[in-house]
Amino acid sequence: MDDIRILVADDHTLFRDGLRALLRSIADVELVGEAASGQEVIEQAAELQPDVILMDIQMPGVNGIEATRQIVQASPHIGVIILTMFEDDDSVFAAMRAGARGYILKGADQDEMLRAIRAVASGDALFGPSIAARLMTFFASPSPPDTFPELTTREREVLRLIAQGRNNADIANSLYLSPKTVRNHISNIFSKLEVANRAQAIVRAREAGLGNR
Repeated sequence: MDDIRILVADDHTLFRDGLRALLRSIADVELVGEAASGQEVIEQAAELQPDVILMDIQMPGVNGIEATRQIVQASPHIGVIILTMFEDDDSVFAAMRAGARGYILKGADQDEMLRAIRAVASGDALFGPSIAARLMTFFASPSPPDTFPELTTREREVLRLIAQGRNNADIANSLYLSPKTVRNHISNIFSKLEVANRAQAIVRAREAGLGNR
């Protein structure tokens, strides 16, 4: 088989140095490029067409979630593995929605990293043990009724975060949206729920069971 061609995207030089040393020690892996920003990895992905990208979330400019979305839309055959310190639900599900096929926490051992790389390179998906356990717990929970069917899926996500007391900046960061997009979603929510303000929206959401998990 041909070597697995990998592109690394992380804005921390020391972390890239460590990954470079690891990848160069593996016989069937070829490191074809490194990027230190979201825009850079988008451009290199288009030019180099790697098999797998190891993608950090927090990078200057375009973040790793948005970079993943753009790369997967342009080149669906490229497998993106999120490699990050963040293991919260918002980050994990945002990565999955963006098209990532793997999610590994920084600090994973070499064997775990290689399993993810080889699985994603072959077209499968693989998530680290702690992330897989989180997904199982989430999906094993009883599904709430389809509350507020007049809202889009994204608007329900925004409403859930409003009900948790999150401000617009927190919502934008959690869902990897621009502040303007968040404001537009909130305006649509108020209109569809026929509420006048955030407090009324919170009451409606909590009565329906949103914001409690």
